[in-house]
Amino acid sequence: MTALRRVQPDTPHRRGWCPSLARPMPTGDGLLARVHPPLGILTAGQARAVADAARRFGNGHIDVTARANLQIRGVTEATSSPLAAFLTEAGLGDRRDDGGPQRLTLTPPLAGHDVMALAWAIEEIGLEIPGLPAKTLVAVEEAGSPFAASLAANDADIRIVLDNTAPIPGRAERQRSTIRERAAGAMAAGACRVALAGPDGLAWFACKFQEDAVSVVDVALRSLAVSGARRMRDLPATERNGLIRASRDHLVRVPPVHPTLRPHPEAPGRSGGLERGLQETHLALEASFEAADAAPQDEGAGGRTAVCGVIDLGDGGTALAIDSPFGRCGADSLDRLADEAEGLASDIHLSPSRGFVLLSSHLVGAERAQDALAKAGFITTAHDPRTAVAACPGAPACASGSTATLADAARLADVFRPFAERGLRAHVSGCAKGCAHPAAADLTLVGVAGLYGIVVEGAPSALPATQLTFEAALERLRRADPSTPLSHAFRTTP
Repeated sequence: MTALRRVQPDTPHRRGWCPSLARPMPTGDGLLARVHPPLGILTAGQARAVADAARRFGNGHIDVTARANLQIRGVTEATSSPLAAFLTEAGLGDRRDDGGPQRLTLTPPLAGHDVMALAWAIEEIGLEIPGLPAKTLVAVEEAGSPFAASLAANDADIRIVLDNTAPIPGRAERQRSTIRERAAGAMAAGACRVALAGPDGLAWFACKFQEDAVSVVDVALRSLAVSGARRMRDLPATERNGLIRASRDHLVRVPPVHPTLRPHPEAPGRSGGLERGLQETHLALEASFEAADAAPQDEGAGGRTAVCGVIDLGDGGTALAIDSPFGRCGADSLDRLADEAEGLASDIHLSPSRGFVLLSSHLVGAERAQDALAKAGFITTAHDPRTAVAACPGAPACASGSTATLADAARLADVFRPFAERGLRAHVSGCAKGCAHPAAADLTLVGVAGLYGIVVEGAPSALPATQLTFEAALERLRRADPSTPLSHAFRTTP
C-alpha cells in the first residue's frame, strides 16, 4: 500500500512523525488495520476519528491490544485506501514504511516525565535502525507502577524500570502540554534497571544513569536488527550471550558479530562499521553498569493484571482507569469514551491491560465518568469478574476459531466469579494458538470443531483433559466447590 505521509504539528516526529496506514491483515471478518497512537495517547477528537473510521471503512468493531494500540476490523480491499487517508488526516497513521515497528515503546498510562523522556529517546533511536523486526518492543516504566504486571505480560525484548523518577506532573501541566513537550525534556540522572530477554527469561542489570540506558538499548537493538532474529530471545547465542554476559560481568563488552551477517553501512560507528561502533559504545559505558541479582517485583503478577477504578494521583487530581471487555470496543462505546474525555478536558491514555485512562481535576467528575462508562459496557471496577477472563475474537471474526469466544467468555465470567475472587484466571481461546493469552491459565477452554478442550493449569497448546460443549463446561463450574482445585470440577484427578 502506498504510504500517505503528512506531518502533524502536535505529535512527536523525527523528520516528521510521518503517518501512513499499516498493511491490513486478513482475518475471518475481513482485513484488520492497526492504529498506533503516538506514545499511546489519543485526543478526544482522534478517538472519535477512529470510531468514525470503524463505521465507515470497517464493521464497527475495534480491538484494544495489550500493546496499547487499536485495531479496526472488517476493512475491505475497497475501503483500505480511504481508511489510510482518513487516519492520516487525523494524525493516526504509521511512522515508517520499511516493515519495522510502528511503535517501539510501551509505557504505562500516567507515566511521569522521566519515563516519557526515555521512551521518546528510544523511539528516536528505533527510527534510525533499518531492519528492526516489526514486533520489537521496549517496555519503560517507573518502579512500583500499578501497571507493572500488564506491562510484564507483553514479553518485551528489553525492559527498563526507573528507580528514581520525577513526580508525575500536575494535571494542568499534562493537559496543556503537547505530546512532544511532555516527552522531549532532559532525562533525570537517576538509576534504572535494564533487562534483556533471553531463552530462559529476563537478564537484569543495573544502570547508574538513565542516559546510559539509552545507549544500551541502541546497542542491543542494532545487534537484533543485523542478526536476522525476530525477537531478542531468538538472537544467535554469540550475540545474545555477549550482551547478557556483559551485564553480569559488571561492564559492557563487545558482543561478537555473527560472521555471516552483513551490517548495514549506517550502523553505529559509521566510519568503522558495526563492530567498531559497538566497541566504542561499550567502552564508553564500561563504568556505568553493575549486575542486578534480582528482577523488580511485578505487583499483581500471577493474579489479575487489570487496574480499574478511580485513582488518587496525590496532587488534588484523580484518574479513571477502565478496561474494554476482552479487548473489544465498539465504535459507539469509543464515541462515549471520547465524550467523557472531552467533559473532563482529558487526553485518552491507552493501557496495556487493554483499556484506557482519563484524568480529572476532581473526584466527582471521575466518578460521574465511571458511572457513564460502566453503562456503556466498559469494565470500571477491579472486582468485575471479566477482568479475570481473557478471550480472543473467535468465530466468526477469526478464521481459525470455531466457537463464539467473546459471547462465551462473557457468560463464563459470571459463573467464574467465585474462582476469580480467589485470584484464579480463565481463558477462552478459539484455537490452540491462544492469541489472547498464550501462557498458562488456571482454566483454559480451547475451541475445537465447535466444542471446547478443557485445559486445567496449562497453556492453550497443552493436551486437554477432556472435550465438552460450552454448556456442559458451565454446568461443571456451577456445581463445583470454589474452595477446591478446578481439576476436581473437570475430573482430571481421582
